[in-house]
Amino acid sequence: MAADSEPESEVFEITDFTTASEWERFISKVEEVLNDWKLIGNSLGKPLEKGIFTSGTWEEKSDEISFADFKFSVTHHYLVQESTDKEGKDELLEDVIPQSMQDLLCMNNDFPPRAHCLVRWYGLREFVVIAPAAHSDAVLSESKCNLLLSSVSIALGNTGCQVPLFVQIHHKWRRTYVGECQGPGVRTDFEMVHLRKVPNQYTHLSGLLDIFKSKIGCPLTPLPPVNIAIRFTYVLQDWQQYFWPQQPPDIDALVGGEVGGLEFGKLPFGACEDPISELHLATTWPHLTEGIIVDNDVYSDLDPIQAPHWSVRVRKAENPQCLLGDFVTEFFKICRRKESTDEILGRSAFEEEGKETADITHALSKLTEPASVPIHKLSVSNMVHTAKKKIRKHRGVEESPLNNDVLNTILLFLFPDAVSEKPLDVTTSTDNNYPPSESEDYNLYNQFKSAPSDSLTYKLALCLCMINFYHGGLKGVAHLWQEFVLEMRFRWENNFLIPGLASGPPDLRCCLLHQKLQMLNCCIERKKARDEGKKTSASDNVTNIYPGDAGKAGDQLGPDNLKETDKDKGEVAKSWDSWSDSEEEFFECLSDTEELKGNGQESGKKGGPKEMANLRPEGRLYQHGKLTLLHNGEPLYIPVTQEPAPMTEDLLEEQSEVLAKLGTSAEGAHLRARMQSACLLSDMESFKAANPGCSLEDFVRWYSPRDYIEEEVIDEKGNVVLKGELSARMKIPSNMWVEAWETAKPVPARRQRRLFDDTREAEKVLHYLAIQKPADLARHLLPCVIHAAILKVKEEESLENISSVKKIIKQIISHSSKVLHFPNPEDKKLEEIIHQITNVEALIARARSLKAKFGTEKCEQEEEKEDLERFVSCLLEQPEVLVTGAGRGHAGRIIHKLFVNAQRLTESSDEAAAMTPPEEELKRMGSPEERRQNSVSDFPPPAGREFILRTTVPRPAPYSKALPQRMYSVLTKEDFRLAGAFSSDTSFF
Repeated sequence: MAADSEPESEVFEITDFTTASEWERFISKVEEVLNDWKLIGNSLGKPLEKGIFTSGTWEEKSDEISFADFKFSVTHHYLVQESTDKEGKDELLEDVIPQSMQDLLCMNNDFPPRAHCLVRWYGLREFVVIAPAAHSDAVLSESKCNLLLSSVSIALGNTGCQVPLFVQIHHKWRRTYVGECQGPGVRTDFEMVHLRKVPNQYTHLSGLLDIFKSKIGCPLTPLPPVNIAIRFTYVLQDWQQYFWPQQPPDIDALVGGEVGGLEFGKLPFGACEDPISELHLATTWPHLTEGIIVDNDVYSDLDPIQAPHWSVRVRKAENPQCLLGDFVTEFFKICRRKESTDEILGRSAFEEEGKETADITHALSKLTEPASVPIHKLSVSNMVHTAKKKIRKHRGVEESPLNNDVLNTILLFLFPDAVSEKPLDVTTSTDNNYPPSESEDYNLYNQFKSAPSDSLTYKLALCLCMINFYHGGLKGVAHLWQEFVLEMRFRWENNFLIPGLASGPPDLRCCLLHQKLQMLNCCIERKKARDEGKKTSASDNVTNIYPGDAGKAGDQLGPDNLKETDKDKGEVAKSWDSWSDSEEEFFECLSDTEELKGNGQESGKKGGPKEMANLRPEGRLYQHGKLTLLHNGEPLYIPVTQEPAPMTEDLLEEQSEVLAKLGTSAEGAHLRARMQSACLLSDMESFKAANPGCSLEDFVRWYSPRDYIEEEVIDEKGNVVLKGELSARMKIPSNMWVEAWETAKPVPARRQRRLFDDTREAEKVLHYLAIQKPADLARHLLPCVIHAAILKVKEEESLENISSVKKIIKQIISHSSKVLHFPNPEDKKLEEIIHQITNVEALIARARSLKAKFGTEKCEQEEEKEDLERFVSCLLEQPEVLVTGAGRGHAGRIIHKLFVNAQRLTESSDEAAAMTPPEEELKRMGSPEERRQNSVSDFPPPAGREFILRTTVPRPAPYSKALPQRMYSVLTKEDFRLAGAFSSDTSFF
């Protein structure tokens, strides 16, 4: 029994050979990916058009597979093409060689300027690459390479895929690939050699032909001729110092805004270094046959001047330093600073002792005393200026961030009206430097929420930008801002309007700082008009006749907050002179008793229409013209009314928050309605004062005509008469209008409490300005700076006329308007905009650099000039540009001359003496034949030499199918690469 059981135990040692190994799993994964991407079978496309590799669209899709635990990425690269109609061709396609094999011989796309390296080496329109997924991984051992290659071969055979499949081996930087392509009875092997140093015997065409022929090993004698394409690339480096026109701005000339440097209010532009570092000239011989040309170690026929094709590309300097970009970037950096103006300038500036402080603290009390001395000597500003002189003694002049010359120049630029003894009353300033106000450029401020380009805010932004860059950085910015705030206070104290601001209420389309300055101007305007009114007129009855419509639409129409705009409000037609009989700052309403006593009424009466008719009319502006009062038939007079208070966006926001907090309760709604109807109540009181004996119907007929409905009715006598009544909403119980009308007393506008307290609002604005940190200031003004930078770029582009730049500028404008229209935009988005502006500046600088180097301005013939300009613009936009006429064309002669000059400089010890002016150079060169004799040293040795050898021969036997063979080689100083694609017939082998 024991003997019987022994063989049975051996059953458990049987090995199962049906289990898939890691290698087999890897092959099946490759096949799976090829199937998923539908790369099975033959799909013939159209023949490749010339230049399609550069102009066409390349796409790629990727997947990840693993061999055991080693990850590979599989990528399919293909040129997007229109699908071809396959119907009826299937029978014919059976014996056709794969598309990629046919592409090996196609000559239309040799040396594409921008393409995947395998496209350049083999001319393929579609291929798949398997490479290690991690960038640091590499397939180094020969056995692993062979294993991968055999996996590829099996996968291609199993699936019937006719797209070439490559495996990347060695380190990634070496760009070494081996691959295979299979078709019906044919196979192409893709092989590669990559060396650091070029072996001497292969530095020329004859040596490379020997390799190619020996590799093909064609049994035929004589061998079919080999087609050859050759490209030599020459690099020109010594050119920028002679042709770069940009001068850095002269900082000393900035003071006084001299033309030699940068004027205040103008932005710098251009690159500080040449934005074009190299010019690469590629000379190509596209169709040569073996035997036509000689190129060996002794002699070469390959003279660049004689090459039939010349193409040029330029190498751009990496991130050239651009003035405008730096300017805006430096200003943007202020946004991230945390210090206040006091901390930057030193607190000692304000911590004064004794009499100096007393000067400031007593300034207001001195102003209120009867003035025996001229008022301007007693202004707060004067006190502050006196204190400032003492502050300067403390601080020391040398510590002052801005010197007086620069400061005075800036202040005169910002406030041109300060030159005359009495500042001008103009509220807008126009300058030739700015676009006209109706132009699209001028109205950019609407989109950017900045400020008009002729406004004070815009000029201030540019001055702060310049000071930050050239005159003392952050300290200089803080110093100028301090001076600016003092100037604002001085103007408020002395009733001098601020120049460079549009009149009227704050423009909510502009930045908040601009709105604040406009608000201050409104305050100055009101105060000035009031003060002048006091001087000129002591009487109330000043009559002003104003043309225009008599209507007035309600600003706030009660709880439902509806607006009626049937008739113009006639705000312009308000007589400031009638605000003249009160010496007080505030106009308080008289109490009921005083009011009624003053008008000869008994204190207990409410004052209905009949009683009110006895009042003396006050505050009339002019007669309406058509309307009369309903009760007594007197003409209806339009009253002098108060203008509604101007508001900046932060005040509007504040107000809406307060109104929202009142809630939805009846009490809250009532309170909200009362707050909103302050203007309505004021207008009712003015109307009652101007029209004694009037009723609510009279007021509604003038103020909101839609709310008074008139109908034609037939009276008792049979006559058609007009009968009017208030609208339904006016008859709602406890209507806000009715309530307001009952509480309104006949008080003319000049005796009412002011709706707009200019003194308080002005002080609020001045306080707001004084507490701004430089960072807040930079945030406020950044939209203005971006606005100015875009205008500058547009102006510079219009001189160069580059179509691609025009498109980019439009994109920047639309992007900026989206970002800047919202409060507090993100820093990242702002940086993006500044980066885009810098890129456009670099583009324009490149255009200028190339125009200077190619001398487009010096061309006498118009046609040649146009050709050169077109050539330069193509150089900027395209990766490589064909030179019309090669070395004999106009552009070709200039390029030849540039190389000649560069060669002279390298050969001659005395460089300056060797430079010949370009015009003389062209004359000296003479005819092409003469040039040919001298051209040995005209060009430096080529930086790169590329050869493509092609032929169609039967392999491996004389009776095999003739198949395409191709070898690409590139030779540079430190690189030698051979990339071969060798096809063979596998039908009998």
